[in-house]
Amino acid sequence: MSIERVREYFRTKGIEERIQEFDSSSATVALAAQALHCEENRIAKTLSFHVKEKVVLIVMAGDAKIDNPKYKAQFGTKAKMLSFDEAEPLIGHAVGGVCPFAVNQGVEVYLDVSLRRFATVFPACGSSNSAIELSMEELEKYAEPVSWIDVSKLPES
Repeated sequence: MSIERVREYFRTKGIEERIQEFDSSSATVALAAQALHCEENRIAKTLSFHVKEKVVLIVMAGDAKIDNPKYKAQFGTKAKMLSFDEAEPLIGHAVGGVCPFAVNQGVEVYLDVSLRRFATVFPACGSSNSAIELSMEELEKYAEPVSWIDVSKLPES
């Protein structure tokens, strides 16, 4: 079970007790925000893509969407998300619990600048009913990203 994989990863970092598990689903941004009693934009959603032969995860704010021209400029190709059936075997986490922690070897993680608006955010922890609150510094430390990127667009205010 991938939450156990994430729990073990965080155990080695000394923060496993900070993982929150819920009686209800947190598989979508809206459900996670409801379970955590926070704004949807503070949910750190993890999107998965095929980039040539690689699998790439992009962690971005809950209210952000992929900006296709920015994505193409960053990765040199059109955005092509993994299918539902590809997620677990390629990443190590199933849809609804995809997160940037304890992923399969070779999966590249990127953090999107849309997250930098917040002191803390809530990424999933490998299951459809879990999350952890992390500061930007902690997210960067534990997600071990290739880099910060800007491939998002935010809703118009």
